[in-house]
Amino acid sequence: MNLPNKITVSRIVLSIIVLVMMVFPFYQVGINWPTYIIGGRVEVSLKYIICAVLFIIASCTDFLDGYIARKYNLVTDFGKVMDAIADKILVNGILIVLAVDGFIPMAIPVIIITRDTFVDSIKMVAGQSGHAVGASIAGKIKTICMMTGVSLMLIYNLPFELINIKVADALIILATVLSVVSGVQYYYNNRKALFKEM
Repeated sequence: MNLPNKITVSRIVLSIIVLVMMVFPFYQVGINWPTYIIGGRVEVSLKYIICAVLFIIASCTDFLDGYIARKYNLVTDFGKVMDAIADKILVNGILIVLAVDGFIPMAIPVIIITRDTFVDSIKMVAGQSGHAVGASIAGKIKTICMMTGVSLMLIYNLPFELINIKVADALIILATVLSVVSGVQYYYNNRKALFKEM
């Protein structure tokens, strides 16, 4: 297993740790995470601070493994598959938990997961025809907005919450809109391959 693939696997492990920390009922086993009052009015749980740090580290590996794989010609089929799985666990899993916990509307993970399923289906068909098109600018900006927005959401939108500016919400909503836009672009760029057999 080469270095980029090891980094990808580490992202999956980190993602699972974050998800377990967020959904595990610690109070039922007598564990109560300490909370801190920031700015005299924002209460932050240590659990979410730790989750935010792990999420940020995992998000950085998302860019790192791809960069190393392309630069040193270490791209493998295993890496491609595991990278896609890692991304889904990291982002979609966290979005579902945030929605269940009431941090974001349930519509957001529904839209994101539907879009990802749509795009992945197009990739599969277009890839078999040799006409696959890479990610668009909208898709790349979407990823940056989503990673940043979720990171801020996990730490209760600090420091922006202290001045009542909902940066985390805005970034996640923007990422959702860009997700739809990039999905439409992906369909448009691969439409010939999709209807080739018709």
